[in-house]
Amino acid sequence: MFLAKVIGNVVATQKNPKFQGMKLLLIQPYVNKERTLVQSGGSVVAVDSVGAGLGECVLFTQGSSARLTPTTRDAPVDAVIVGIVDAVEVEGVMVEKP
Repeated sequence: MFLAKVIGNVVATQKNPKFQGMKLLLIQPYVNKERTLVQSGGSVVAVDSVGAGLGECVLFTQGSSARLTPTTRDAPVDAVIVGIVDAVEVEGVMVEKP
């Protein structure tokens, strides 16, 4: 699993039928660098399985694991949001969320 911040919504009127009813969000991954969360690479489009919103810090997973949630089972998904983060602690120190 990885940490990310929700930075936008994705609207696709034409899409694979297995995406019907799925909310797509644009997320920016983050990594820990010296007890600070910093942007890591480019943004990712992810299916929202937990009701995340703009600006929230989330947990997401990619690859074959992304197709194992009840929301995404058997869909052509590469990334799915699986949690909304309340706090991040690194080596006993609370880290500011992105």
